[in-house]
Amino acid sequence: MNRSEEIRKICEEKKIRMIDFKMTDIDGRWRHITIPVERFHENVFVYGIGFDGSNYGYAPVEKSDMVFLPDPDTMYVDPFAQVPTLTMCGNVCVIGKGENQPFDQYPKNVSLRAVEYMKESGIADQMVIGPEFEFYLFDSARYEVSPKQCAYQIDTRQAAWNCRLDTEGNNGYEVPHKGGYHIAAPEDVGYDLRSRMCMEMENWGIKVKYHHHEVGGPGQMEIEVELADMPQMADNTMITKYIIKNMAAKEGKTATFLPKPIYQEAGSGLHVHMLLLKDGKPLFYDEKGYSGLSKTAHYFIGGLLSHIASLCAFTNPSTNSFKRLVPGYEAPVTIGYATSNRSAVIRIPAYAKSPETKRFELRNPDATANPYYAYAAILMAGLDGIKKQIDPAANGWGPYDFNLYTLSKEEQKKIKGLPKSLEEALDALEADHDYLIEGGVFPQRLIEVWIERKRAEAKRAGEIPTPAEFMMYYDL
Repeated sequence: MNRSEEIRKICEEKKIRMIDFKMTDIDGRWRHITIPVERFHENVFVYGIGFDGSNYGYAPVEKSDMVFLPDPDTMYVDPFAQVPTLTMCGNVCVIGKGENQPFDQYPKNVSLRAVEYMKESGIADQMVIGPEFEFYLFDSARYEVSPKQCAYQIDTRQAAWNCRLDTEGNNGYEVPHKGGYHIAAPEDVGYDLRSRMCMEMENWGIKVKYHHHEVGGPGQMEIEVELADMPQMADNTMITKYIIKNMAAKEGKTATFLPKPIYQEAGSGLHVHMLLLKDGKPLFYDEKGYSGLSKTAHYFIGGLLSHIASLCAFTNPSTNSFKRLVPGYEAPVTIGYATSNRSAVIRIPAYAKSPETKRFELRNPDATANPYYAYAAILMAGLDGIKKQIDPAANGWGPYDFNLYTLSKEEQKKIKGLPKSLEEALDALEADHDYLIEGGVFPQRLIEVWIERKRAEAKRAGEIPTPAEFMMYYDL
């Protein structure tokens, strides 16, 4: 039985009426196209589904017509479709005279090529990662950007601002400012919904480690997943965001992965835990190394820290990203590494002690990133560090086993910080991207388009007057 016959049988058993194909655009949003099950046949896996790639934000190719080739291993019954629908992710190729060629700008292809490059280097044959998904759950979110007014308004019943005497429906269980970490019900109004989100993730094949309420009082949540192969985890990142946002919507709520949606509250990151394997054996463990890490792990860290400014262009690709990366909210602001220190951009969890679990986490990424590009860029920076044997300690990047926020101003000046804006990160990427295009992993044209696209976003955001400017300057 070929794959199309197998899928048809599944469709008959589950009474599927539509088959949906999900593709990723350059920014990291899912787009999709749907066909009746009667139109599905084996040729879909051979010739694919045609579409115009220029509308997805990619650089134009000689011919913009592309084909999406579904991956049957990713099929799943979409839990959010009213009409029974089987959904699949996959890959994108450019239509050629002969065989279709993988489109080198497509996010999935970039992540797969990064893994191929790692294997070709002989350094490792697998990168496993585990992100922490932080997000806010609101009851409502409204915004307007027009010549008349620029404003946004969010609300959630559990927020401290709803504890006033004149608040309708007040029940006295609001969560204090910055007081949400591991808060229990009845304050934790998203508790049951998070559990159901995790169950749906498990059903879809994503292994959940745990979930809890995060620091942000007005509904900040976290779901952390178990480690998995990097390209698969990029798929899982897209699926997880899809599940969280759609389940929130079904409850009449709204979930956002915006890094800093609330002034003076904790921002939401996408901390990425990682380790390398070769022939099934972990490469990051050394009982005698600092914090149990091997030289290979330290060199990987060195690569990340040496390229961290340009990495931010892919791991923190929004203007809002840099409103999160400020002191005082457990977000990293300094270029350094340490054990159990959340003020350093690289943190080594003290609880991960066995050879199989020994790892570190990169704390600056956030979920506005296209996960395929971000995870691939992280891998390429780390491999560059291993190849060049970049020692983070010798370069003065730590280990910082103390609270960096408590240093004197004079001492803080000696420590390098992350970019303070998207423009700074893009400047760094423009000057430092050779490690990304090594081995043809990131096409040069993709780097150019990314910089151009993100500069336009930063320019547009910078031209819009904000309420804070009215507050500070209106009367001058």
